[in-house]
Amino acid sequence: MSLLSLRVVGSLSFLLGSVALAKADVIHLRSGSTIDGSIVKRSDKRVWVDIGAEVLSFDMEDVASIDAAAAAVPFQVVRDDLFHTVVNPPTQSPKEHAKSIGPAVVKVSTPSGLGSGVILDKDGYAITNAHVVQGEQKLKVTVWFPQPDGTLKRVDIDKVELIAVNNHLDLALIKIPTTKEGDFSFAPIQKEEQLDIGQAVFAIGNPLGLERTLTQGVISTTQRSFDGLTYIQMDCPINPGNSGGPLFNTRGEVIGITNMGLRGGESLGFAIPARYVKDFVRNREAFAYDRSNPNSGHNYHDGPTRSKFDTESALLDGSKATPSAAQ
Repeated sequence: MSLLSLRVVGSLSFLLGSVALAKADVIHLRSGSTIDGSIVKRSDKRVWVDIGAEVLSFDMEDVASIDAAAAAVPFQVVRDDLFHTVVNPPTQSPKEHAKSIGPAVVKVSTPSGLGSGVILDKDGYAITNAHVVQGEQKLKVTVWFPQPDGTLKRVDIDKVELIAVNNHLDLALIKIPTTKEGDFSFAPIQKEEQLDIGQAVFAIGNPLGLERTLTQGVISTTQRSFDGLTYIQMDCPINPGNSGGPLFNTRGEVIGITNMGLRGGESLGFAIPARYVKDFVRNREAFAYDRSNPNSGHNYHDGPTRSKFDTESALLDGSKATPSAAQ
């Protein structure tokens, strides 16, 4: 705990005894002390609390939990097609977000392997990677449903429907059938792309079958190009089984779908940006999967390789300059 925190806890009873706070936020410290006040700012690293006499700052590592009163500017969930966005989402630590949006992350299993996915809608529509479900027709997901006592109930669900597949983007849309457990928890997608190098991010997935694993790091590059597409590069550890899982920012929004890491390298993970995910969902009819027609939807094939490196005659302008070899 910081020196400021220690000094404050010692005089806490005096300060709070002279100030009346309505609808106070309550910060529970790991030391056992509690602070009533008004949160004026918070990040994934620190929280600032106005207790009337002064504003205190606490490291989130020293905070056990926060009981927040109604926010001055409440965030709003907005439905957009099959997914949702949010307005004014609060900045919180990965630990806090894991409790609220963690149940939206699922494990996707097939006869040949497993991956991860994220639920976009209470009715069970979810996104995963195309390579997770490639060539498979029997899909199963594992969902964790929040319980009233704060625990999670693990449920395996069969007969998952494959709605659309885009091999070029490496995205697949699936539909999880409803169960007696009720509506599914879902995670919002970032409305407008706001990415910065060094920005804190975290991923939740099932690497090597280790369910509900959270890893965190920062964005290394916002626009890493591969095969005509751009990816978010981050240093979050990504392993087989993470594929298809969400990459979150500190506001709890899905900013990407993790899909690969470079073998032989360390802390070199990549995610498909949220803008591709939204376009895919909005245009899912073009990539609709038809069990009886494997050629349904758009399939992008690699172009033919060059057979020679000289300039094609049709491109020559008649000048006598010797064409140079293509680099």
